Amino acid sequence: MDQVIISGAGPVGLWLAAELRLGGVPVTVLEARKERDPHSKALTVHPRTLEVLAFRSVAERFLTEGLRIPNGHFGGLENRLDFQVLDTPFPFTLALPQTRTEELLEEHAVSAGARVRRGHRVVGLTQDADGATVNVEGPDGPYTLAAAYVVGCDGTRSTVRGAAGIDFPGTGATTWGWLADVILDEPPQGPLSMSGPHGGMMAVPLSGRIHRLVGGDPAGTRPDRPGELTLEELRGTVIRIAGTDFGMRDPVWLSRFGNATRQATQYRKGRVLLAGDAAHMHFPAGGVGLNVGVQDATNLGWKLAATMTGRAPEGLLDSYHTERHPVGAELLLSTRAQTALLTGYSTEGQALRTLLSQLIATVPEFSRVLAERLSALAVGYPPAESGAHPLTGHRAPDLAFADSTETLFTLLHSGRHVLLDLTGKDGPALEQLARNAAPGLTVHSAPLSEPHAGWSGVTAALIRPDGHVSRAVDERDDGAVPIGLLQDMWPARSAVGEGVDVRLSSSCSALPNGSS
Repeated sequence: MDQVIISGAGPVGLWLAAELRLGGVPVTVLEARKERDPHSKALTVHPRTLEVLAFRSVAERFLTEGLRIPNGHFGGLENRLDFQVLDTPFPFTLALPQTRTEELLEEHAVSAGARVRRGHRVVGLTQDADGATVNVEGPDGPYTLAAAYVVGCDGTRSTVRGAAGIDFPGTGATTWGWLADVILDEPPQGPLSMSGPHGGMMAVPLSGRIHRLVGGDPAGTRPDRPGELTLEELRGTVIRIAGTDFGMRDPVWLSRFGNATRQATQYRKGRVLLAGDAAHMHFPAGGVGLNVGVQDATNLGWKLAATMTGRAPEGLLDSYHTERHPVGAELLLSTRAQTALLTGYSTEGQALRTLLSQLIATVPEFSRVLAERLSALAVGYPPAESGAHPLTGHRAPDLAFADSTETLFTLLHSGRHVLLDLTGKDGPALEQLARNAAPGLTVHSAPLSEPHAGWSGVTAALIRPDGHVSRAVDERDDGAVPIGLLQDMWPARSAVGEGVDVRLSSSCSALPNGSS
């Protein structure tokens, strides 16, 4: 039972599989569908997700195919958020159909050694203190698989979540939106976003003459699901909203979606964990769902791999829920707020939309904060201990160094912790420390090539595999890198090598044992 079983071969399950393989863990992904869904629910890849992909040297594959859009919307407001002001190498959203995203992620996972079985449906599971057993319906009949852990990445109707007895409280749908991939003979120029008393809609070009139309109207404000969407109904709705049907014809996909909003009470229950839509369900406002799910998997992957390989300290795996459940709650808050704006068809609702849109256009700080939240660049994990360095738990930017063309993101390619000596003085000593006391640690000793906001005076930092700051120290510690950054990380090999010029620092507590 040395493997992890993942239920669901969507973007979240595939990315998690690749992360586990990077950590040396055998993994099997079970997917109920025999073939990939040809319809792309998601289109948007946000800046933080592109950063995560860059951590593992795969972002370029997405960038060469996606459409870069230098802004994003909040609640479909007319004035858009400027992503070009964000502190990231990827100051834009990337429009890329989910089907292609999944293809690229599957290639990445399989090349890393993950096993993906399509046409294998998880129908139940049992677990005890030592592991879990998954019941599967496969092409050749039912069978069972044993695993050390099972992760449900199987969507809002998660079988894994239900079998584990994890509650999924929330609210049912009160309004319904619509989605259509259609050919437009007279398309708008570039992405379109508009709203009025007859409804709101957005239009995004896909491939060829196909556009994605997504929106809502007053007829959708009802607790029961309307009937199936037809092209003629869509045409009438779009004409009422936009004054034209843009020459729509030949629909590829017509669908409806509701604003049911739920969150799992536990992201971990024993040997079972949840990520992505299995953990949180919401209205698809802002195109954040896929992104938050991939970021769930990035947080979970290194922790589960460290647990599986015996390097993790007690409680590290529980920190997945501790850190990501609040992020999911913030996701639900944001999408509910955006739903209120998107469905603000009344005179008062339109006034609120106008006011907030004006603030986005005229108050740069307001726009920037919304953009940072929407893009997930603002996500941080508050430290458990008091007195921690202000950077602790925050996302680390793509720092550049004076000695080479390497950046922090390239140093993260191996999926290891990265120890930065920003004084450039302790490199040889730290390399020896890494060999003797901290196997699996990447060490880089060099000053920053240019100042970076928030990093002034920082002399050393330990960066987690998911790109967040684990520990940091500054010049108040007399300039040398304190061993307190590493003490107790790998207790089996904690002896510091002879001649290592490091020392304990009371201002920087140890990283939990084994968090490599």
